[in-house]
Amino acid sequence: QVQLVESGGGLVQAGGSLRLSCAASGSFVSINNMGWYRQAPGKQREWVAVVSSGGTTNYADSVKGRFTVSRDNAKNTVHLQMNSLKPEDTAVYYCHADYVVLEPGTLFGPRWGQGTQVTVSS
Repeated sequence: QVQLVESGGGLVQAGGSLRLSCAASGSFVSINNMGWYRQAPGKQREWVAVVSSGGTTNYADSVKGRFTVSRDNAKNTVHLQMNSLKPEDTAVYYCHADYVVLEPGTLFGPRWGQGTQVTVSS
């Protein structure tokens, strides 16, 4: 089936930057919207950013102006560039695809990655 695998998490000081990546693998024709969610300890998972297959982006207010989402359709990857990180950005970040076109007329999803930890120290 279709798998999403994240990479790039880690520990960074407040004000620093990290770049997350997510690669999709499997047999499919295309992926619709791809994006990122995050879940901090004791909190619900929240949406962070999304990029459409055509490149249109949207962001949660809490990260607007600091985070940039991008994708490479040829490589089936999505990235999240995170700048000016704050301690409140600490969370497990999950890659998300709302649906995948397995073959014309056959949709499958949503799909989630396994998550990557981002820790921002003050």
